[in-house]
Amino acid sequence: MAVLLKNLRLIQEGRILEPSDFSLENGIISKVVDTSALDFENKIDCTDYFASKGWIDLRCGLGEPGQEYRETVESLCDSLTASGFAQALVMPNTDPVIQTKNEVDFVLNKAKSHPANLLVMGAVTRNAEGEDLTEILDMHFQSGLRFFGDGIKTLANSDRYMKILQYLQKFDGVLFDHAYDPLLGLFGQMNEGEISTKLGVKGIPNLAEDVAIQRNLEILRYSGGCVHFQTINTSKGVDLIRKAKKEGLQVTADISIYQLIFSDSDLETFDSNYKVKPPFRGKEDRKALVQGLKDGTIDAIVSNHQPQDFDSKFAEFDLAAFGMAGLQTFLPSLVKLSEELGWELLIEKITVGPEKIIGETANSLTIFDPNEKWVFNEKSNQSLSANHPWFGMELQGKVKYVVQKGQLIQIDA
Repeated sequence: MAVLLKNLRLIQEGRILEPSDFSLENGIISKVVDTSALDFENKIDCTDYFASKGWIDLRCGLGEPGQEYRETVESLCDSLTASGFAQALVMPNTDPVIQTKNEVDFVLNKAKSHPANLLVMGAVTRNAEGEDLTEILDMHFQSGLRFFGDGIKTLANSDRYMKILQYLQKFDGVLFDHAYDPLLGLFGQMNEGEISTKLGVKGIPNLAEDVAIQRNLEILRYSGGCVHFQTINTSKGVDLIRKAKKEGLQVTADISIYQLIFSDSDLETFDSNYKVKPPFRGKEDRKALVQGLKDGTIDAIVSNHQPQDFDSKFAEFDLAAFGMAGLQTFLPSLVKLSEELGWELLIEKITVGPEKIIGETANSLTIFDPNEKWVFNEKSNQSLSANHPWFGMELQGKVKYVVQKGQLIQIDA
């Protein structure tokens, strides 16, 4: 039996369509002209709702195996569905690292029964330490992986970087690159600038990212291949990637949504929930990120969901772990950005943009209310971690329904 979605505003192909009635049957949505001609099992008033293709997250952290106290496969999948994501690419930084067919299959098999679809990023170096290469070809031919990277770890060895690109060309693989020079950012805790000087905190200069992006683009130019730059956040980095695209290099890029929400000034309270890597930059870098989104230099917006346990964050600032849990706060962040950037562009960067990189999510739908308010707390949190500065606060923007793997799922408060 079909479900009637009344007065739903669909966002697709860069436009917000006029409110219309839609029929949802077997996971497929179609426009309805005469509602009296069909028999509906359920009717949902969607007058205040928007809908789009299911959202895709290209950068998501996981704890299982080995760090189940941070996030399990089950809790991650629950968080993704509650947050409107139909598909997510998980990083390999677990314990053990996801670096063989066994670890890949472990995660994929545990995720099979959940509505949200998990993809795995296989580690390209053993234990994500940047030196010895993993069994890249085995993970591809045995488990079907196409996406490889060391997740939150950087690939600082130029020779390994080149060899990885050469290996991945054997099957059209994509290198997901967290471009960062660890020595230039050694001991850094936040953005290097006026605020870090004022606080007396060791800073991470833009140079640490800019040099790595420039170096990696030169290697790509030499060796060929395909690179996706993750969580870029400097003005020069955006410009370098813009020029590389114009040159015809196979390059794409994303940014963390919270880089558009917060800045380094938010760290003046020494709240470790704001401690992330790459760090929050200043106003000029944010302007460059916004322009990069608008002109197509930046293809996608990611949650960069990095769950951490309480003890890892509730510590002296210098000792606290990097990372922010970013799934259920994703839509409220979109709401904050919607007036400046528009829903059409924002939705493009979490649907069409990611699809160009990892492929289409079939028969998925996200229905959300941009105005509904709710409290992000222990009751509503689906993750096992709560390392976000908005935890305990009232937020605006609520996912109401998702269609995933043919199921219509109502998202409870």
